[in-house]
Amino acid sequence: MASFNRVILLGNVTRDPEVRYTTGGTAVTELGIAVNRYWTDKGSNERKEETTFVDVTLWGRTAEVAGEYLAKGRPVLIEGRLQLDQWEDRESGQKRSKLRVVGETLQLLSGRSEGGEPQGRGSSASKPAPPSRGGFQDSPSTGRTPDQDFYDDIPSGPSEDEVPFWGL
Repeated sequence: MASFNRVILLGNVTRDPEVRYTTGGTAVTELGIAVNRYWTDKGSNERKEETTFVDVTLWGRTAEVAGEYLAKGRPVLIEGRLQLDQWEDRESGQKRSKLRVVGETLQLLSGRSEGGEPQGRGSSASKPAPPSRGGFQDSPSTGRTPDQDFYDDIPSGPSEDEVPFWGL
């Protein structure tokens, strides 16, 4: 029999991620995501909302990226698989289980804020200056930071006029 285990979540981060490392040096981050569901009750014609909180574990470079760029409240899209963790409670001796998502891909959904700064854990003014790397130096003539130059180099993609449309 065939099987398929795939989860796609779009929600908001519920707590700042904290990157830890295994004894082998692999990065691991656990974070929570709040996913909302909205519907209208047909009986009362009242709009309803339900929030589901999901625990997500990220590994490797994906975990490091999450620790660097995600913060509480940020929207994120995660693709991964379900995993059932089972253990015996030390105090009561009862068997416990928890369903979690092991994230395999991560997509940051919000871009720059209105001021042109990347969104995250504060503006670049409150962060220490990044170490100098070849090619990433502040330009004295423009007063721009390396982060601003980096985001300007990302292509925006084709315009609507350039994308072919094939009607369905």
